[in-house]
Amino acid sequence: MARERNWAGNVEYDAARWHAPTTVDEVRQIVRNADRVRSLGTRHTFNDLANTAADLLSTHLLNRVVALDEEARTVTIEGGVRYGELGRFLHARGFALHNLASLPHISVVGACATATHGSGDRAGNLATAVTALELVTASGDVETFSRASHPDVFSGMVVNLGALGVVTKATLRVEAAFDVRQDVFEDLAFEAFEQHLDDVTGAADSVSFFTDWKEPLFHQVWHKRRIGEERFEPTRTWFGARRATSDLHPLRGFPATSCTPQLGVPGPWHERLPHFRLEFTPSVGEELQSEFFVPRRHAPSALRAVRELRAVLADVLLVSELRTVAADDLWLSPCFKEACVGFHFTWRRDEARVRTVLPRLQEALAEFDARPHWGKLFTTAPRRLREVFVKLPDFQRLAETFDPTGKFRNAFVEGVLSAR
Repeated sequence: MARERNWAGNVEYDAARWHAPTTVDEVRQIVRNADRVRSLGTRHTFNDLANTAADLLSTHLLNRVVALDEEARTVTIEGGVRYGELGRFLHARGFALHNLASLPHISVVGACATATHGSGDRAGNLATAVTALELVTASGDVETFSRASHPDVFSGMVVNLGALGVVTKATLRVEAAFDVRQDVFEDLAFEAFEQHLDDVTGAADSVSFFTDWKEPLFHQVWHKRRIGEERFEPTRTWFGARRATSDLHPLRGFPATSCTPQLGVPGPWHERLPHFRLEFTPSVGEELQSEFFVPRRHAPSALRAVRELRAVLADVLLVSELRTVAADDLWLSPCFKEACVGFHFTWRRDEARVRTVLPRLQEALAEFDARPHWGKLFTTAPRRLREVFVKLPDFQRLAETFDPTGKFRNAFVEGVLSAR
């Protein structure tokens, strides 16, 4: 029988035993009986973060919205819920999350565990919405942790790489539902980004910049703006870029059928903040991804550094996207205590070639303290991770407290935690 693979198809899971529990009690029994176990969400991780040769526990059947507390403005979900379904549930009841990632297809818990994010100068990554977690710990017990009950360590628990236990429930902050309009501008010169960073990234609630680096411009810039009481109509040009007159796909020449509606057509937050529709295959389908976050103050210089590698990137890159993310207090977030710009790379599915390019790219970004996305492809050495993720030693101690025998660790997590 063929082994199971991740969404991109580049990771073949090594698990000796697969589990798909439908209740927390089943999760507890699996964890109690396992020597080593990892938790798997929607398989949108491009490296071996979720892999194991022992027991692999998929949370996809733990997919209920448990409770919406309208007074406290929180929602509690099980560990396998995806953003797409949660968005529909919340909007139908008049509520929303503060932000969403490009894909509504990913699990909430998996996205938070890896510090996945949306876009926006004032928007923290998706994990910043988490206020409480229910964990099945290494002993098989169920424990609940929150910012209120564990203020000293909760900021270290949310972005957890699956190293603290199996997250069976998560509680998130919600707010009143809102509508969004999406407008796209074509051909924004890099010069505008370099010279007017605050103005171009702050032009809407969420702004995404797409380029293939072949020319010194962003061939598309996507503006996502909350609709208020005052009528808004964008100008035909914006810093020299022109407003698009038809819906576009971030990849040149691809039909926009799978993309969320543009051209300023208002719609619910959960149908505009993502780039892609839930009912379609996300993005290209067969691709690999990497992402590196640099402190916002370094963004123009980092842009120029990556531009110098355009010849190296040309044959293996599909498209890049730049997005801003607000600072937060989460220990393993790349935006810990500092606002960042994420440099995202969507690669052709040729991992061998991608891995020859990554060291060159990481070297070019090293002087800007670039931090990799935990769930995507990178080759950053563990010692370097410890330098740029300054709270890694604290997280290591937390992991050893929660899981002294390493039940929830694998080679990937051991590599992250073992460097001195």
